[in-house]
Amino acid sequence: MKQPRTICAVITARPSYSRVKTVLKAIKNHPDLKLQLVVAGSALLDRYGNAVDFIEKDGFVINEKVYMVLEGENNTVMAKTTGLGLMELANVFYNLQPDAVLTIADRFETIATSIAAAYQNIPLIHLQGGEVTGNIDEKVRHANTKLADIHFVTSEDARERVLKLGEDPDYVFNTGCPSIDIAKDMVDLTSLDFDPIEKYGGVGAMISKSEDYIVVMQHPVTTEYSEAKADILKTLEVVDALGIPTFWFWPNVDAGADGTSNGIRSYREKHNPSKIRFFKNMEPIDFLKLLSHSKCLIGNSSVGIRECSYLGVPVVNIGTRQNRRLRGNNVIDVDYNNIAIKEAIQKQILHPKNTKSIIYGSGDSGSKIADILSTIELRFHKTITY
Repeated sequence: MKQPRTICAVITARPSYSRVKTVLKAIKNHPDLKLQLVVAGSALLDRYGNAVDFIEKDGFVINEKVYMVLEGENNTVMAKTTGLGLMELANVFYNLQPDAVLTIADRFETIATSIAAAYQNIPLIHLQGGEVTGNIDEKVRHANTKLADIHFVTSEDARERVLKLGEDPDYVFNTGCPSIDIAKDMVDLTSLDFDPIEKYGGVGAMISKSEDYIVVMQHPVTTEYSEAKADILKTLEVVDALGIPTFWFWPNVDAGADGTSNGIRSYREKHNPSKIRFFKNMEPIDFLKLLSHSKCLIGNSSVGIRECSYLGVPVVNIGTRQNRRLRGNNVIDVDYNNIAIKEAIQKQILHPKNTKSIIYGSGDSGSKIADILSTIELRFHKTITY
């Protein structure tokens, strides 16, 4: 009897889980595959939302936990965190002996997963390669692509770019983005079926889910980390002045996260905004429910580019973090300028949700990926094809 292939997925941060959740479920349920799960980095930390709690609540068994995030949240600490992650993950893979390792997207620390697997001749699977953005993610994503053996990309644009990097066409698959699988379930939801404050607490103003509201998720840009506090204060000033009920989410652990977090704390203490509620995290499905019923998303999160394109949620994308990433007609791009941000928000909250797009897939990525992994020939070496 054929033994199932063991796929070891590594989740290092809060957004990575929503990107891969349906893939994990499909691997877990596939008769020819076995899932190993490693949770690492900020996904284990309470101040970044304790994503590990949601992972376990969803019924996944975690094989290893890797604590690797150092204090400081600047460029040097990012490098050291990645180095520590490489050392720890090398041991994890040596002990678990998976048939293949799966790494997700482009966060700075994901390169540790790729190196630890590739250097031990373990076939490497990469999700979301071939895209373009700003900051260090751009370099990490393409480096992951060159270290990886199997590529699951989210669009034809991304697939063509991976092929131009010299990857074997037989190992590059446009499966769409797995996060769209979750968004697909939101399309027919007529109302928000939970109370965000009752379920998740948060801090700040008491606002109601029954009001017209907006959502803000703004992260620091690693190549502009010294400006993080000034950038977040501009967005805070505009949103507070508009007086629209707002659900605001804490930033990722990147260089500049201290500046973003300090900006939020200092503004809250000084101005006590009457219409903003702040949250660390939500379960992926609840966050998408909240987004789906919002008037607009503001900030620089890739959720505005991916899931919001499918849901048709209007987005104000601020700054360079999502520079050149493929986007739908639901997005307005602005710089960190108070007047420009204000005008874009006012325009988008009046925008009807009629700009839905399937540029990132139609909602069946997880099952497609699992099926391919169950049959494709695994290999850990390759040659340039162009």
